[in-house]
Amino acid sequence: MSDLDAFRAETRAWLEANCPADMREPIRGDDDVCWGGRNCQFKSEGQRLWLERMGAKGWTVPEWPAEYGGGGLSRAEARVLAEEMKRIKARSPLSSFGIWMLGPALLKYGNEAQKKEHLPRIARGEIRWCQGYSEPGAGSDLASLRTSAEDMGDHYLVNGSKVWTSYADKADWIFCLVRTDPAAPKHLGISFLLFDMASPGVSTSPIKLISGSSPFCQTFFDNVKVPKENLMGTAGKGWEIAKYLLTHERDMIGGSDSTGGGQRDSVSNIAKRLIGLDAAILADTALRTDIARHEINALAFSLTMERVMAETKSGQGTGALSSMLKYYGTELNKERMQLLMSIRGSDGLTWEGEEKGDGDLARSWLRSRANSIEGGTSEVQLNIIAKRVLDLPGA
Repeated sequence: MSDLDAFRAETRAWLEANCPADMREPIRGDDDVCWGGRNCQFKSEGQRLWLERMGAKGWTVPEWPAEYGGGGLSRAEARVLAEEMKRIKARSPLSSFGIWMLGPALLKYGNEAQKKEHLPRIARGEIRWCQGYSEPGAGSDLASLRTSAEDMGDHYLVNGSKVWTSYADKADWIFCLVRTDPAAPKHLGISFLLFDMASPGVSTSPIKLISGSSPFCQTFFDNVKVPKENLMGTAGKGWEIAKYLLTHERDMIGGSDSTGGGQRDSVSNIAKRLIGLDAAILADTALRTDIARHEINALAFSLTMERVMAETKSGQGTGALSSMLKYYGTELNKERMQLLMSIRGSDGLTWEGEEKGDGDLARSWLRSRANSIEGGTSEVQLNIIAKRVLDLPGA
């Protein structure tokens, strides 16, 4: 037996013994996801145990170094772990902007003290992070941001606001782009700060969307004191970190939107369940064709994601390909929600009712429209793809 075969056998046995039964079921909605954090409210005891057990092994971030709370696994071992989790339909124990976005940037740009302070707590789900990028006057043109950080000697004094800050009202810490040199060209003079959302002067205001609710907030900073040691990288060089982190954000949005991390029920299974068919084949030929096409495309995209992630871990990076993944993943998720609305027919139009979950589908369908905006608009992604992937000439 090879070392990898032995690792597979050990992993399979551990997962069977430690993954709670309710963590082997598809995620049913946003409130069914574990985000961790100081004020985490677990949906079940099984969810709490799953995070605790996986966090203790470092398997929430299997390829991070063990000294930073990770599993220290090789790429091959991490792939085996993912395959064995998929085999038993195990959920990811933790959803985290800290894992998907900040963590990779910290590993690349953070100093040793910052890595030791933040990475283990991210891995264990103890701190929930949000992202302070977009502003009311700086969305797609992010480099026009105006939130300022004035150098006060031993700390920065931060003033301004951010918008579309997902889950800011629930986050413990924020990674934030600020302007430390207002006289520099707009892509220069930007710095990357980390600070506690409980700091005096930080406030949030939830933004209600057409769907009736949303994770988005506007975040305000009024003379917020941020210690100098919370500067990541070099002052005035934050744009490089920002761009690097954006590639991971787009990978995350594309992958989660299209595949649900492998934890969402398939469209075909939902169709069979909701329509109430006993037969294995849907009777509606047109609907069956649409569903089959969608699931083939989603599978092909999932395989593409795996290939790109393998290339990234080998040191090649995703670069402009992250825009391709983000754009296509966005379109797949919107198509998925449109199909689910078609499956439900007029029942899908329900906005509220007596039963728990009434209106969820319509709200989720409306929410999916925002996928084309968040993380960089689809128009911006298509421009990047045209220029940097397809190498098309400019206008």
